[in-house]
Amino acid sequence: MQINVTKPFLPPLAEYQTYLDGIWRREWLTNHGPLSSELELRLKEYLSLDYLLYVTNGTIALQLGIKALGLSGEIITTPFSYVATTSTIVWENCTPAMVDISPDSLNIDPEKIEQAITDKTSAIMATHVFGNPCEIDKIDAIAKKHGLKVIYDAAHAFGTKYRGKSAFQYGDLSATSFHATKLFHTIEGGAVICQTPELLKRVAEMRNFGHLSPTEFGLVGINGKNSEAHAAMGLCNLKYINEILAKRRELHRRYKERLVGLPVRFQSIEPDCEYNHAYFPVIFESEEMLLHVVATLNLNSINPRRYFYPSLSELDYVRQAERTPISNDISRRVLCLPLHFGLADEEKKKILNRNVAGQSTKRCSSLKWTISK
Repeated sequence: MQINVTKPFLPPLAEYQTYLDGIWRREWLTNHGPLSSELELRLKEYLSLDYLLYVTNGTIALQLGIKALGLSGEIITTPFSYVATTSTIVWENCTPAMVDISPDSLNIDPEKIEQAITDKTSAIMATHVFGNPCEIDKIDAIAKKHGLKVIYDAAHAFGTKYRGKSAFQYGDLSATSFHATKLFHTIEGGAVICQTPELLKRVAEMRNFGHLSPTEFGLVGINGKNSEAHAAMGLCNLKYINEILAKRRELHRRYKERLVGLPVRFQSIEPDCEYNHAYFPVIFESEEMLLHVVATLNLNSINPRRYFYPSLSELDYVRQAERTPISNDISRRVLCLPLHFGLADEEKKKILNRNVAGQSTKRCSSLKWTISK
């Protein structure tokens, strides 16, 4: 049986079926149905948010954010993120200006942001990498000083808190993903979190083709809505979110406990943070070692992920003026190990209870991963 880097949490089928029965009775499948509205309310309650809109996916959330904030020209962003962070900027006819990352937090380095600001810069789009919050105070201070908007790509940050508040509560706007691979999911989905009612209203209109009423259109919009069937999955899964977070925290602890002292290092988590343990990235000493470990794990039906690879600054549709040596280097040496709610004890042991280095290279021969029984 294959052990993948992630696996969707699925609630009891009977619970989901109950929601489906209601959908069948109402015959209301999409267009802001009662389940979608209820999910928005429950999410705002759980996360202590004022302004949240449930949308099609995390990529659409980013696109809506760029459009609603009226961004143009250059958007300063990170090269160490999923490709959607960069592609949405390009898709919305803006230019990504890459700023290198901290080698410890793996987030965009605020100390390097100001030197990348030009008269064409309109915003900063920073990613909370693997759910680890950025240096929010520094980024926001730079944005205020230069009159820039801030979007946080918070695709991984569900459940993460910074200084006692949801990581979604910072910046002008946050975008998150509820894709099936995320710790909280709605099969496909995402959300836009705004800080003002005015911005929320604008995003809401854009999400629904620009409708002001059935016969009036106030602006150019898209179809960013989500369905009742997807919302039903979210309502089911939200009931288990504290259990999911606790399970991931424990698995994260056991991984780290057994890997400390080996020739790998870990992401530094931001202080004043309640981390959600969205992923378990391991940074190897060399790409050679990483590739050897991946090959050995694959032979044993274990599928970690080179996440994020490649560095987005190396994409052929991104201008190559900026140098991002840290991101380029880290992206070649970082690997995410399997981490999900359904990971069984025997699977954990299989991942860690073996000499992943094997005998093929002396440089890796000391790398033995064990876990207590």
